[in-house]
Amino acid sequence: MIGAIAGDIIGSVHEGAGTKTLDFPLFHRRCRFTDDSVLTVASAACLLDGGDYTDYYHDYFHAWPDAGFGGNFFQWAAARDRQPYYSYGNGAAMRVSPVGFACGTLEEVLREAERSAAVSHDHPEGIRGAQATATAIFLARQGEEKPAIRARLEELFDYDLGRTLDEIRPRYRFDVSSQGSVPESIIAFLEADDYESTIRNAISLGGDADTMACIAGGIAEAWYGGVPAEIRTGALERLDPRLRAVTERFVDRHGGGPDGDPG
Repeated sequence: MIGAIAGDIIGSVHEGAGTKTLDFPLFHRRCRFTDDSVLTVASAACLLDGGDYTDYYHDYFHAWPDAGFGGNFFQWAAARDRQPYYSYGNGAAMRVSPVGFACGTLEEVLREAERSAAVSHDHPEGIRGAQATATAIFLARQGEEKPAIRARLEELFDYDLGRTLDEIRPRYRFDVSSQGSVPESIIAFLEADDYESTIRNAISLGGDADTMACIAGGIAEAWYGGVPAEIRTGALERLDPRLRAVTERFVDRHGGGPDGDPG
């Protein structure tokens, strides 16, 4: 989960910038947490304390309304609407990483990822993106090798994960759809050598950088057994204290600290 949050914070200054390089400072002075982190923590809080994802997403929106929420989600949450709006955006995938860390079976992961997505992103693509991201995290936690993770995700979700970043990068543009950003985020993880290179890969595509780094970062955290201490610290110190408290409580229960240690 911290891997997703760190990806969001590092990517925050690259959203809309069209960054097409791997060479950039990890933590720019303008880095901040965005709606990706807020809703990731909201998902974690729901898993920790129980209840309806709708209530958590509404409450967390109202606590941090200036975090950079997308227009459709903003209207939905501001009105405390309880009906989903059939979104196929990547918002359900960006907030789902806690599901991949908390659930104990693939069946539970698929079910819980759909439950978290469908309160707003009930379009099949929105749900598919959330399930694919959470499944990748679950498989990574199980110690599956990257080729096996790739094959399983292609089988379950019909994503084309055989492309390379060098093939994708030149023509890739900002895309907030689930189908147009989740597969690319997964490929950023699959081509990486470690957590940091995963984040750099995702941002270097020049797309929805914070969200793609958030998605890729959660998977990388699970596969590499944690987040490097310096990056973990850099992310946590940029979180609001309330968000940090929930994050640390989730990590204490479900693990995901540096080098795989729970905390």
